[in-house]
Amino acid sequence: MEWLSRVWIIREVLRPALDILILTFLIYRIYLMLVHTRAVQLVKGAIIIALIYGVAFFLKLDTMLWILNRLATVLVIIIAIVFQPELRNIFMRIGQIGWFRISPRQKEIQLDSVINAAEVLAGRKRGCLIVFVRQVGLKHVTETGTKLNADISSSLILSAFAFDTPLHDGAMIIQEGRISAASCFLPLSEQADIRKSFGSRHRAALGLAETTDAVVLVVSEEAGTMSLAYEGSLYYDLSSREIKKSLKKLLDLKEEADMEQALET
Repeated sequence: MEWLSRVWIIREVLRPALDILILTFLIYRIYLMLVHTRAVQLVKGAIIIALIYGVAFFLKLDTMLWILNRLATVLVIIIAIVFQPELRNIFMRIGQIGWFRISPRQKEIQLDSVINAAEVLAGRKRGCLIVFVRQVGLKHVTETGTKLNADISSSLILSAFAFDTPLHDGAMIIQEGRISAASCFLPLSEQADIRKSFGSRHRAALGLAETTDAVVLVVSEEAGTMSLAYEGSLYYDLSSREIKKSLKKLLDLKEEADMEQALET
């Protein structure tokens, strides 16, 4: 009888609990994947349509239900056409994301090295693109460039971007606290309302921010400004302090920064 009791517990208690935990985990990961892109607007639209259908069903609005049922197939086709870029980004992110991977954490001294190099490049009006990888893998991007697997240093970044070297064109990829590759090609933004004054670097940074959760630091060759692209948006002409504050938050460096500050005091 004891083994029957155990079987009952497994079937009636543990299995439903495991089912709920797995479903909760999947919903949470998908939410994290969508919230950083414009694809979240597609989800909001679907929720609104579902709410309208629910209200019509609850209030027994026969005409509304008849219209929604007849338009169900047409709506799917319309959504597939209108939101084609967003749907493509969703499937790209599903294929790229590491479900069980912990977000890489950049070291504070490495972040300072990147920002110091960006300041020098901005003062010399030398353009650069530096990508910080978060949860979504960028293997398809790093394979387009030259693999380095080097420690982060201001001198290396300046050597790559401050002179007309083979690594000058393209983006530098920083992943897991190291420079994984340089001279990598990024996808250009498909936004139609992007500022005409933005060059190829800003369009490339915005394009990657639209399809992944990466953070891209951009230095303009024409204006000597520093900008950040992330979560499908471009934040133009930021100060070094603003960039450092944003990167600490986006790369989850707050705890490490607080620890260093506590040690100093």
